[in-house]
Amino acid sequence: MQMERLQDGLGDSCPGQRKIAKTMKNEVAMDLRSLQKPLKEQYRNDPNASQITIRAKGGQTDVPVACSVDIGRAIYHAEAHKGVGGGGTGACSGDLLLGALAACAQITCQMVAAAMGIPTERIEVTVEGDLDLRGTLGISKDVPVGFESIHLHFDVAAPMATPEQLRGLREKTEQYCVVMQTLMRPPSLHAEWVGQD
Repeated sequence: MQMERLQDGLGDSCPGQRKIAKTMKNEVAMDLRSLQKPLKEQYRNDPNASQITIRAKGGQTDVPVACSVDIGRAIYHAEAHKGVGGGGTGACSGDLLLGALAACAQITCQMVAAAMGIPTERIEVTVEGDLDLRGTLGISKDVPVGFESIHLHFDVAAPMATPEQLRGLREKTEQYCVVMQTLMRPPSLHAEWVGQD
């Protein structure tokens, strides 16, 4: 992965907080330390309480190039990329992967900025992934299946932040972004097949 550019600052917090952030101008809109303090205390006292399992479940549709993805709080429509026969109207699995990375990096950066007390005007994260579709179509065994590179671009505007604060923002964002760290250090992956003889 590549961190391409950290500019002069940070940005808007999540949409529900934009009004608060604009009202407060260069003040941090949320006290994350107070919000997270009881959670951190609970996890220190009971490490088992910090262990969670996040689940997503794919479901078959009436066409082989599409499926539903149930994450428990919402159901998404996904389909194969247009380059491998999909209709091009829904998110492909690559879109969902890059979207998860963009969301995680965006929220992590916003939370780190708030925790560090860095007033921001803008935070925007763009993620791009490069892959060669010949791999997944089985055209060439020399072409890998999956992304060959992923690029993150952070556009951060925080004119009142010091260079030291911006360095800290970058370091902590990269350190604590769950999806980024997962892709950089892949976990063990186990596939289990049931329903077969």
